[in-house]
Amino acid sequence: MRERRATLAERLRVQAGHCASLGSPLYEGLLLRAADDATAGGPLWRVYEGRDVAAADSAPLALMGAVHRLVLTDRAPGLARWFPSAAIAVGSEPEPTYPAGAWPEFLAVVDGLHDDVAALLDHPIQTNEVGRSAALLGGFLEVARLGLPMRLAEIGASAGLNLRWDRYRYEDAWGDPASPVRFPAVFAAGGRPSLDVPAIVVERSGCDRSPVDPTTEDGRLTLMSYVWADQVERFARLKGAIEVAREVPATVERADAFDWLAGRISRRRPGTATVVFHSVVALYFSSDERGRLASMLADAGGQATADEPLAWLRLEHRDTGDPTAPGWSRLGNPEVRLTAWPGGEERLLAVSGAHGPPVRWLAG
Repeated sequence: MRERRATLAERLRVQAGHCASLGSPLYEGLLLRAADDATAGGPLWRVYEGRDVAAADSAPLALMGAVHRLVLTDRAPGLARWFPSAAIAVGSEPEPTYPAGAWPEFLAVVDGLHDDVAALLDHPIQTNEVGRSAALLGGFLEVARLGLPMRLAEIGASAGLNLRWDRYRYEDAWGDPASPVRFPAVFAAGGRPSLDVPAIVVERSGCDRSPVDPTTEDGRLTLMSYVWADQVERFARLKGAIEVAREVPATVERADAFDWLAGRISRRRPGTATVVFHSVVALYFSSDERGRLASMLADAGGQATADEPLAWLRLEHRDTGDPTAPGWSRLGNPEVRLTAWPGGEERLLAVSGAHGPPVRWLAG
């Protein structure tokens, strides 16, 4: 029993470190205190008692998503005042957060709504980070330079919010000026792609093992609950992207990535550029699966023509190569890479933050 508590506590502390490095002091503080409570066998541990915590790498994110969902559905009013997302969700200005003050209310929710929290731990974790559209923007515009309409095909699309990337506004220079999703600063000092390229998207499709419909209330709550509650820019962007999703159709099918992709890239559409893309998906594939994906696209690229090109755009973490580093700790910043056929040339375009901006543009 003590060993299982220690395992859970360690997972919570590791995630607290990630939250600290990625700018969420609220979640860092709550997770550190949750780790202490788990070690002591308190209410936090009782929620997990009977579960296989050794296999649950996602346990901390599941916990925070469960409690956040209760806040967003008005089930935890005492905690809501400590969660800036609760104010944004209803159109109010968020107050400053103080992690130490939030902990007693957080623990009260875990203890008082024990059964609700436990049930929500089994909810599939689904995020759709809209900020990654900003990281991918330069790659899409490189394809747009070909002057052809684009067919988008996204692997691991979640709710398909990044399939609407062209309906967002970037640096007051590209995209819809009236969009509710705005990126006032995307590129770090030192360079950026030319933003004077128009882009036409004629098809938006994706696949996911557990797709989310952002136009439903359940889908909206699922997506919002897994955004860290004190990261107000991320939360506001997500809220805006859900508004866009209601206006701009995109199809996300429940399907295996390889079966689905085989069907997409085998369809001929002369006069269009097919863009297969994904973001922070490859780390969930085995090395064999990553090789299979590259081979599938290379084979399809061999059939590409100037009138029907194929592009493979991805935003994926670079493995630092340290086998002793646990989980996410061995991953470097995400890199934006583009491979285009005919030709099959691969280019490193940019390096970004984990949630998108700032993007350091590297290509000429």
